[in-house]
Amino acid sequence: MAAASPPLLPTTAVVPAAATPSPTPIPIPSAAADDANPAAVRAFLSRLLDSGRRALSGARPWSELADRAALSRPESLADATSRLRKNLAYFRVNYAAVVALSLGASLLAHPFSLAALLALLAAWCLLYILRPADAAPLAAFGRTFSDKEVLGGLIASSAFVVFLTSVGSLIFSALALGAAVVCAHGAFRVPEELLFVDEAAEQSGNPLMSFLATAAGSTRGGRV
Repeated sequence: MAAASPPLLPTTAVVPAAATPSPTPIPIPSAAADDANPAAVRAFLSRLLDSGRRALSGARPWSELADRAALSRPESLADATSRLRKNLAYFRVNYAAVVALSLGASLLAHPFSLAALLALLAAWCLLYILRPADAAPLAAFGRTFSDKEVLGGLIASSAFVVFLTSVGSLIFSALALGAAVVCAHGAFRVPEELLFVDEAAEQSGNPLMSFLATAAGSTRGGRV
């Protein structure tokens, strides 16, 4: 006897499911937004380097500063003061570099003070100088700080680091040492009168000084 065939199961047409709507894509911040702070840092450093290069471009030759033949003992205190005033006007960029070198050498010799100053500078840059104007208020310790409160905190922290720690005494000592070197050199360096008058008139933007220098030059030319 033949075996009975298995019953046929009813077939149903498979209806495709309704197409589900694709999720709305989440906007991804652009690279410009991600690089906003690095771009601001780069712009700040670029401006700082450009300012430094422009300032150093007015430096006098260091061989002229270290010319031992131009050194002599001043005759009086008034003579030393006059020399110092003229040398400060002529070697102002070189003297500023000398004071900065004294400060840098002192900080490198004291790594703790250098680290404290770098941390203070980083706090100023991140929380105030390089902070975007439309940035959200600073939130810390469960509360929100306004811009005035952040600025006040930075000023208070700076005053504490400079005046109430060894960092301040180190800075003042280095600046005093650099100023003493500058004053000693300026008092013993013999200035050249005509060179100082002409260059001071050319470099200053004062119209009165320029007029006086031109008048003095024409007078000297007429006498010749």
